[in-house]
Amino acid sequence: MVSRRDFLRSAALGAGVATFAPRNLPGLRGLDAAAPLDRIERAGLQLYTVRAAMRDDVPGTLARVAGIGYKEVEFAGYFGVQPERIRELLDLNGLTSPSVHTAIEILERDFDAQARAAKTIGHEMLIVPSLDTRTLTDAASWKAIAARFDAIGRKAHGAGLRFGFHNHAVEPRPLADGTVPFDVLLRETDPGLVDYQMDIYWMVKSGGDPLAYFAKYPGRFRSVHVKDATAAPALEMTDVGSGAIDWKQIFAQHARAGIRHYFVEHDNPSPDPFASIAASYRYLSALTF
Repeated sequence: MVSRRDFLRSAALGAGVATFAPRNLPGLRGLDAAAPLDRIERAGLQLYTVRAAMRDDVPGTLARVAGIGYKEVEFAGYFGVQPERIRELLDLNGLTSPSVHTAIEILERDFDAQARAAKTIGHEMLIVPSLDTRTLTDAASWKAIAARFDAIGRKAHGAGLRFGFHNHAVEPRPLADGTVPFDVLLRETDPGLVDYQMDIYWMVKSGGDPLAYFAKYPGRFRSVHVKDATAAPALEMTDVGSGAIDWKQIFAQHARAGIRHYFVEHDNPSPDPFASIAASYRYLSALTF
């Protein structure tokens, strides 16, 4: 299986419903839901979910995504299509693309080209989606990552963009010495330079609490990845609304968290990715919180 990091290196520019859940898993159904107050007007999709279709037909894939009802898309590479053409396709289909996932090595090596592409396409934000964590074994190593994030964030700010980081399960999970990498990153980075994109599925999978992070670090989570999980102990990724995560409770805290964009994602939505994203869209677009 191709890892997301490898996928990004090759694709980047130039290169049934659960009705219960264990009470010890925060953010899962069974907790009290907030009164309906709001709804998502512009649901988004992380295009990694339909990456096979994007490889074959970028124009057709974007048209199908828009046809389902999505208004925003997040890129994970441009599949050899030039930024100007990407912007044309977005405009043609009534889509916008607030952000793109780009490997940290690419941003550090070739920031100016990535920023130019982002501005052409209309991205507001450059997001690092994952890290090689094999050598990140203590607080000092994660503080060094935070310093690198601030440096990229400073460049992004100068270019009129924002910079952020997307978590997986490793960051909210304590290291052997008790260090929680995600807390190190949030504490050590400048809120004016570095935002965060919380992947709700990986947060829950790691044993972390999305609501606790929203409360502890208000305003830091500019966007979220909306991925559902089956009930414990399996916690398998599933279409949004078909799992055990309490989306009402989580999204009721959107103002505290700072959430502006909601991107559906499923890493392996077989056998039919488009049926998967359609099911997730139907649930998400009807949800009130």
